[in-house]
Amino acid sequence: MPLLSLKDAVARHVRDGQTLALEGFTHLIPFAAAHEVLRQGRRDLHLVRMTPDLVYDQMIGAGCARALTFSWGGNPGVGSLHRLRDAVENGWPRSLAITEHSHAGMATAYTAGASRLPFGLLRGYAGTDLPAVNGQIRSVTCPYTGESIATVPALRPDVTILHAQRADRRGNVLLRGIVGAQREAALAATTLLVTVEEVADDLQSDLNAFVLPHFVVTAVSQVPGGAWPSYAHGYYARDNAFYQEWDEIARDRATFTAWMDRHVLGTTDHAAFLRSLQAARPAEVAGGDGR
Repeated sequence: MPLLSLKDAVARHVRDGQTLALEGFTHLIPFAAAHEVLRQGRRDLHLVRMTPDLVYDQMIGAGCARALTFSWGGNPGVGSLHRLRDAVENGWPRSLAITEHSHAGMATAYTAGASRLPFGLLRGYAGTDLPAVNGQIRSVTCPYTGESIATVPALRPDVTILHAQRADRRGNVLLRGIVGAQREAALAATTLLVTVEEVADDLQSDLNAFVLPHFVVTAVSQVPGGAWPSYAHGYYARDNAFYQEWDEIARDRATFTAWMDRHVLGTTDHAAFLRSLQAARPAEVAGGDGR
């Protein structure tokens, strides 16, 4: 497992046209990695995520995505994702194909991918309208009971990218706090890239945590503050004010484009991105010091 700069990790492993999953549930959302993908100009990506929020709003608005597979999508506690809506409703900056699941359907699809099975089974779609809009949702008859059970095709991302608190020097990765589908998405992927707050000799694992072993990790990049504006449990809090600000930034195409050009595409790396934001709102960017 090599320890690489984020720039090198993306350059080596992320290609145009891939299926890319950037997972994180409420916290540990890999914003720094998403921005590096954008800086390197990747295009025609199939984005996969259980809960696309601001990070995918930015990627979709920047024009790098051709398709999105997801469950819930929105700006948590605020409202819609305006760049996602504009792509779906108006084809700006390009049309976006969407495949919608429930949270349970996404988790089942990732689990099937991690298990190297062609599809997953769940009861959660009984009585819902999703099968009418998602042709991937089908059914099989149980050979033991005769019951009809819903199926979803396995999700096998070409690349999954996560943010975590800590990695050790062998490449074992510790995630703690609230987790969503990170473990399943990691094990389902062909390539796993992880950004971390720190690299340490001891993972110091505690309750409500799991470790991704080094042999499933392709590369680790140390990127302090790499989940901002989401939070990293034990390191920094969620920047709720930024989520509110994003609603206004993303509503207008020109305002969005100018913000992305200045703060993301116009910066060299995540540290420079945080400094750029600090100049505009110094007390609110990852604790004011990038951590």
